[in-house]
Amino acid sequence: MNSESLENLHRPLIESSKSFVDYRLETVLTDRELPYFRRIYLAMMIEMKFLFHLAAPAIFVYVINNGMSILTRIFAGHVGSFELAAASLGNSGFNMFTYGLLLGMGSAVETLCGQAHGAHRYEMLGVYLQRSTVVLILTCLPMSFLFLFSNPILTALGEPEQVATLASVFVYGMIPVIFAYAVNFPIQKFLQSQSIVTPSAYISAATLVIHLILSWIAVYRLGYGLLALSLIHSFSWWIIVVAQIVYIKMSPRCRRTWEGFSWKAFEGLWDFFRLSAASAVMLCLESWYSQILVLLAGLLKNPELALDSLAICMSISAISFMVSVGFNAAASVRVSNELGAGNPRAAAFSTVVTTGVSFLLSVFEAIVVLSWRHVISYAFTDSPAVAEAVADLSPFLAITIVLNGIQPVLSGVAVGCGWQAFVAYVNIGCYYVVGIPVGFVLGFTYDMGAKVNFFSCKFGYNNCTLLNNNSCNI
Repeated sequence: MNSESLENLHRPLIESSKSFVDYRLETVLTDRELPYFRRIYLAMMIEMKFLFHLAAPAIFVYVINNGMSILTRIFAGHVGSFELAAASLGNSGFNMFTYGLLLGMGSAVETLCGQAHGAHRYEMLGVYLQRSTVVLILTCLPMSFLFLFSNPILTALGEPEQVATLASVFVYGMIPVIFAYAVNFPIQKFLQSQSIVTPSAYISAATLVIHLILSWIAVYRLGYGLLALSLIHSFSWWIIVVAQIVYIKMSPRCRRTWEGFSWKAFEGLWDFFRLSAASAVMLCLESWYSQILVLLAGLLKNPELALDSLAICMSISAISFMVSVGFNAAASVRVSNELGAGNPRAAAFSTVVTTGVSFLLSVFEAIVVLSWRHVISYAFTDSPAVAEAVADLSPFLAITIVLNGIQPVLSGVAVGCGWQAFVAYVNIGCYYVVGIPVGFVLGFTYDMGAKVNFFSCKFGYNNCTLLNNNSCNI
């Protein structure tokens, strides 16, 4: 794969002569014969149908997959408070690092497979799937050493010795999951490019049940600790991978796109790696930021309490964020489709409706969190001290949830407009220029603890919302 062919990867493989965009929304919005409120009502009905058709499957898969990680931390919290702190540190500092990187790199398959499918070059989907898997597995090899040396790395970063030791034990059991990610993410994009989403949802839901049962047996029946929980987490991800592989090989829907293993998978790996790495930059800037804040929390006074309360709040926030990510995907598709079809009114209206629905859901979630702030932490731990700390953080958590209901949607709009580079610059400014320095100064210099670190993380993150909103004039 030379530089010219690499450049061609960014272009459609075949120019479409027919638009598949539904023009009903634009037609209703531009129909001046209809009364104003009647136009708005009809447009909302059309857009809501589009929205939930796109967002619901994405939300389900994201929440289910994230639920396995949350369940692991819940069971770790019931083993002990130090175990919860260690699981949080190991998950945020190492597991999410690899998750974000490999998910971003796997996203390159979505574009390539989508173009190949649209051009009826079905055999290339299997080749791109294999090529991406090879690149991601090769990337995992040096990353596994990061996991193997997690104990000295955490100690060198100044984490407490007991927490660093327990976290490294948890991280050792997560090594198999790195390679599961390397296989899973290309498979997901391979299936999504063919509009095959329901099987992945069923597989994820079934695996979550298995994960819950195995974790409960390990903790409450066998009395095992962190290593068993992390190994179960890895095993659950491999169940998802194997089930999807079986589906691809057995399903008639993949008969044209999967023709077996090909030596073409090993051609042009370096250029394919560069393409994959470029697609990971924006996502990694977001995910690494939260990991840095967790590492800083481990350096605060009473790090066990700080890590425990932060872990619980970020787990709750992650659930609401996964819902917003589903709307993010829907917003990106809707805006890009409408703008590509020359329907600016429909694109703008879709932005308003998607953002409004996501915002209302986030307000409801924030109200639930505030109402249950004194009891919600007991799902993760039995410690009254941690429960009190979480209750103290709950107002900041509620604000974060509301902001999470807006920012990801507007980021999806920016992606739909083709402004990925702009969003990356915004993320750098908000996360690394504003968020981390402000959180460090207020958390350590003014001794405001995890409260400031948690809120500054999300406040810096959601500054992207304001900047995207000011710039996204559709």
